[in-house]
Amino acid sequence: MWRTRLPLRTILVAQPTTLFTSPSILPKTLAFSSSAANPRSLPPILAFARRSNVPSGRLVSSTSLIAVRCISSFSSSSSSAAAPPHPSVDWTEPISCSELDDGPNPGGVAQNDPRPFIPVRAFFFSTSVDLKSLVEVNKSNFIPPTSRMTNYVVLQFGKLSQASGIGSYISGSDCCYMVVFQYGSIVLFNVRDHQVDDYLNIVRRHASGLLPEMRKDEYEVREKPTSTTWMQGGLDYLMLQFLNIDGIRTIGSVLGQSIALDYYGRQVDGMVAEFTDINRAMEKTGTFTMDRKKLFQIVGKANSNLADVILKLGLFERSDIAWKDAKYAQIWEYLRDEFELTQRFASLDFKLKFVEHNIRFLQEILQNRKSDFLEWLIIVLISVEIIISVFDLATRSGFKFL
Repeated sequence: MWRTRLPLRTILVAQPTTLFTSPSILPKTLAFSSSAANPRSLPPILAFARRSNVPSGRLVSSTSLIAVRCISSFSSSSSSAAAPPHPSVDWTEPISCSELDDGPNPGGVAQNDPRPFIPVRAFFFSTSVDLKSLVEVNKSNFIPPTSRMTNYVVLQFGKLSQASGIGSYISGSDCCYMVVFQYGSIVLFNVRDHQVDDYLNIVRRHASGLLPEMRKDEYEVREKPTSTTWMQGGLDYLMLQFLNIDGIRTIGSVLGQSIALDYYGRQVDGMVAEFTDINRAMEKTGTFTMDRKKLFQIVGKANSNLADVILKLGLFERSDIAWKDAKYAQIWEYLRDEFELTQRFASLDFKLKFVEHNIRFLQEILQNRKSDFLEWLIIVLISVEIIISVFDLATRSGFKFL
């Protein structure tokens, strides 16, 4: 391969919007030169080298930049004497865009952090978990609380990864966290798909009121220490400078409330559908066949659902960590808006009011039915009393019945 020691420059050439990457049409290297007698009259020699991962024969419809090297074949005698020697390059040697100088980069930290994301999964398969017995069995994994909130525990499994100059981090490590709430929600951090059932079984042994169908939701957290902002939200993910225990508690509390609220919302939807069927039947027949016991069961279910949402979930209680630190308050408020907890509770409350209105209406109908029955019973008893009195008077007066 012929080499030359010539001044080296780097330029960017924009690819056309539609490029057909066929080797037979577009060569990898194009060299332009002229055979002039005077070396000073030689035009610049350009060597274009393109590096592309697009397979041959594919049609690319996006505009991109190609890094090419421009090698000048002439220079003045004075400048050539003072200029330092330039590196020699092959005519067909390509250059990648990563070789371009984008400006100062303090610390030599890459702007695009290659760390993998942290998967976050929320589950709800029971209505109650015995946290005390769960901690007793998993003492070595239990992380002591940092606030006065006692309706959840945090368990850690595995060890964090270490990075020089950055410290410990969760991304890409085998360390995972499990946040378990007393009302039945479980939030897993950095747990792979094939490990989910194993961690859920740890909690299932201490759960009661198991549900026939498990609710599930997924989210994503990304760590980027080089970010200039503490938090940045995206589509189904949250980017933080780092994720620590306080961040896990804050994110877990919102996701745990969200998945539990989804379950209670579906329970209320079932009651709304049941009353809708009753109303449609009443529209056709003018009456309904629900007994008092069934109605009282629906009343108890509606009241218990509302009490669980307000008391157990603590939907209107602000996180203690968010009270103490504005950074985690920002996460807490963003996630509540992201999962629309306030709007979903307002919708749930509206549906419960609809159920309550129907319950009151049906109770009045059942009460009227009972009153009518008692009235007719009184009429019958009075009639029987009158008949007995007439018979007694007739017997005393000597009247004989045929």
